[in-house]
Amino acid sequence: MAQFSVNAQRFDPYKNFKFRVRWDGRYVAGVSKVGALNRTTEVVTHRDGGDPSSSRKSPGRTEYQAITLERGVTHDTDFETWANKVWTHGSGLGSEVSLRDFRKDIVIEVYNEAGQLALAYKVFRCWVSEYQALPELDANANAVAIQHLKLENEGWERDLDVPEPTEPGFTPPGG
Repeated sequence: MAQFSVNAQRFDPYKNFKFRVRWDGRYVAGVSKVGALNRTTEVVTHRDGGDPSSSRKSPGRTEYQAITLERGVTHDTDFETWANKVWTHGSGLGSEVSLRDFRKDIVIEVYNEAGQLALAYKVFRCWVSEYQALPELDANANAVAIQHLKLENEGWERDLDVPEPTEPGFTPPGG
């Protein structure tokens, strides 16, 4: 069987429950869910005039789907502050949008089960297209209040400077 990894001990794929999100050089508190990184390339179909029986296909425009971030509602204002840079209600003509800094690059980091950084993706020129400050409130529910951001973006790439971690082994106490 082919070996795909420099870490010969790693057989299992990484899990999806250890991650962090970073923007403006710092980690964002409490993010509990990150939507998938997904892109779609349109298919351009064309046919040569002298070949009526078949068509050819080539890649067209590539679109990057929006990414949703979710976290529990707290006093932290990071989500709201960023969302307000796109639109601030009642701020007056000419100052509704912060054109200088409404976009951010973010980094999504994935960690292995031991808490070591395993993968990172850079997401470019993100901006908030949807912000939910509070969910529907229900006195009969037993759930955490979740807020979310929907981030439009202009692409992402894997950070190849993040090396595969050398995973720790078990060392018994006193051994």
